[in-house]
Amino acid sequence: MAGSPRTPLLLLAVLALALALAVSPAAGQGVRKKGLVGGLMEADVNEKGVQEALSFAIREYNKQSNDAYQSRAVRVVRAFKQVVSGMNYFLDVEIGRTTCTKSQANLDNCPFHDQPQLKRQKLCNFQVYVVPWTNTISLVNFSCQNE
Repeated sequence: MAGSPRTPLLLLAVLALALALAVSPAAGQGVRKKGLVGGLMEADVNEKGVQEALSFAIREYNKQSNDAYQSRAVRVVRAFKQVVSGMNYFLDVEIGRTTCTKSQANLDNCPFHDQPQLKRQKLCNFQVYVVPWTNTISLVNFSCQNE
């Protein structure tokens, strides 16, 4: 039986597509809730690892900020994690300027500024890398934009 010379290429393309869909059933649907090692997964904002990464990211942000006032998280918009040789956390966080100055250590009870000239909110993207078994954590990257 003689077939078209394109038949093997077509079969190969169909096989590749079927394999891609079998390996990644959520292909085309964004980030998966559960995925393969190395893939991005949605993370629960209340998860201990996410909360530790968030606290660390805010502390580092405040250290690097030239603002006289400290900022803290208003809300976590999205959180993702990625298993690598440790854990990467990718956090999209709305932060707000508090009434606490840099000399004050505890941010938990600091109210946000409500006066328009002092109130500043930003949307920040943080990448935090954690290696629990070596007790290391680092802020790999972050960027913020005014809201």
